[in-house]
Amino acid sequence: MIKHIVMWTVAGGTPHEKALNAGRIRDAFESLRGRIPGLLHLEVGVDVSRIDYACDVVLYSEFDTPDSLARYGAHPEHQRVRSEIEGLRVGRHQVDYPVGAAGGL
Repeated sequence: MIKHIVMWTVAGGTPHEKALNAGRIRDAFESLRGRIPGLLHLEVGVDVSRIDYACDVVLYSEFDTPDSLARYGAHPEHQRVRSEIEGLRVGRHQVDYPVGAAGGL
């Protein structure tokens, strides 16, 4: 199994605009449940800390294999979501790692 975590800083000039955009991103990714082969788990969280260095939205997902994660990137439903959220984010961070891996650089 491989875990795929993505965090975004959301666009918006006001807290209200940022909250609306965060909700749009959350809803778009939640629409992928049950539509992507090999996607075992998906959850989306919106930050409530309001700490200045925090990201606004996080996607936590698990895939059965690294190949499934690679296919997810090209899947039409994922491409649809990417199009929907275009312009809603100003920063992006990603980590992919296999479960049980010792990690290391």
